[in-house]
Amino acid sequence: MEPILIDGQWRASAGTEGFAPDNPATRTPLPQRYPISPWADLDAALSAAASAYAQLRNCPAGQIADFMESYASLLGEHAAQICELAHLETGLPIKPRLADVELPRTINQLRLAATAARDGTWALPTIDTAAKIRSCLGSIGPVIVFGPNNFPFAYNGVAGGDFAAAIATGNPVIGKANPGHPGTTKLLAEVALSAVSRTGLPPATVQLVYRTSHADGERLVSDPRTAAIGYTGGRNAGLALKHAADNAGKPIYLELSSVNPVAILPGALQERGSAIVEEYCGSCLMGSGQFCTNPGLVLLLADPASDEFVRGVTQKFQAAQPGTLLGATVERQLHAAVQKMHAGGAKILCGGQPTGESRYAYANTLLQITGAQFLAESELFQTEAFGNAALFVMVATADEAAAVLRQLEGNLTGSLYTGMTGDFAAQDAPLYALLEPILRDKVGRLLNDKMPTGVAVSPAMNHGGPYPATGHAGFSAVGVPVSLRRFAALHCYDNVREPRLPPVLRDKNSTGQTWRLIDGNWTQGDVA
Repeated sequence: MEPILIDGQWRASAGTEGFAPDNPATRTPLPQRYPISPWADLDAALSAAASAYAQLRNCPAGQIADFMESYASLLGEHAAQICELAHLETGLPIKPRLADVELPRTINQLRLAATAARDGTWALPTIDTAAKIRSCLGSIGPVIVFGPNNFPFAYNGVAGGDFAAAIATGNPVIGKANPGHPGTTKLLAEVALSAVSRTGLPPATVQLVYRTSHADGERLVSDPRTAAIGYTGGRNAGLALKHAADNAGKPIYLELSSVNPVAILPGALQERGSAIVEEYCGSCLMGSGQFCTNPGLVLLLADPASDEFVRGVTQKFQAAQPGTLLGATVERQLHAAVQKMHAGGAKILCGGQPTGESRYAYANTLLQITGAQFLAESELFQTEAFGNAALFVMVATADEAAAVLRQLEGNLTGSLYTGMTGDFAAQDAPLYALLEPILRDKVGRLLNDKMPTGVAVSPAMNHGGPYPATGHAGFSAVGVPVSLRRFAALHCYDNVREPRLPPVLRDKNSTGQTWRLIDGNWTQGDVA
């Protein structure tokens, strides 16, 4: 049984039960076994995290930034080993996906968070000299990060965006590995521990467990020592954790499910329908559809151009080789979602079954319903089919299109394709004006003439959205500095002597670069 990481030491779990991840490309278990941690492990991790927080909250921002920069450099040095094991555990290709895209993005996230930690502007320091009140965002305490199955690096519990944001704001992290890639997470934690040692941070700054019971997971997020939680994964488990955290008054930031609607208007199809077919198929089948921003619902007005679009996408789906899915659970849940919508009246245009190969794979699948069917069973037809499957909704009128959008749950993204030139643009302008305000309120990120797959690590990015896409529409899981502010508390100082204030709130701008709101004006200067 592989060890867990508690308080800077790799040690045996107190539990006796374990599990082994599968190789998705062969449907066979890998040789390593990982423990299912009982409460004793979690209790030890929480106690160590609480002690680490007492030290970490007083560490200079530069030291925390040094850790993240050291970690980023070490990840680059160990890239080949990390990518090879991630490939075995997830079936994701080493090149270009893991080595050329996801690991560089993960390294970049750590470096951006380090820069933000040094700069200090993320903390929104605010100074009112007349009232002698000063405030800023500061560390909140131990953070639990639950990693998902589809991004073994970029969202990993001990390396990804939630991790980087929590550490940058001065909080220790207890990472909960995804059972689909526990060995990869262990390698990442080993590298992180080396960076902790190099930079002198408390040993329990980074800790790792692999799996827990549902009851112990709920107890973990509601424990008094836990300050906040980041979770990316399935809706049912996430909502159970949210219930436990809410009851205990703990902030929990969730990324749950999203069908990411794409409305393609008539002028766009008449103008460049074949090009949009290519764009859509590339987006929907990328990574076997295993992206949280996969465009799983397409809204079309029933007409000959829409019929031609559906035929074109169907032909390409049938011709494309299905990709390898992340594991047995993904294959099983994808089939269940497709069959649920089919039983509810959706027509299967292609696919609809596992491929029956010696790997986890599902036939590229398209379903189709009318707008009237959607409006009659809107909850059913928003079932997330996580993987290489999508649903076409064919509406009869513009008003029916608007009614469908009004029935949407919250989503991470929503896209509107419109004509771009001449009569095509003019034709779609009134329908865009009708639909855009409705869709705007249903999504975190609105796109025009662009598929949603992929999330840019940009300070302007919103990777969030209304419930149930996330647990709180006011926050993004991607983008620095906005993502850091999820794992922070507002610290206010009233009539506190200047030398006793945090450096970011003292009269002299300690970095010379931090933007501070002083008496209503944003400035990088000192307090006059």
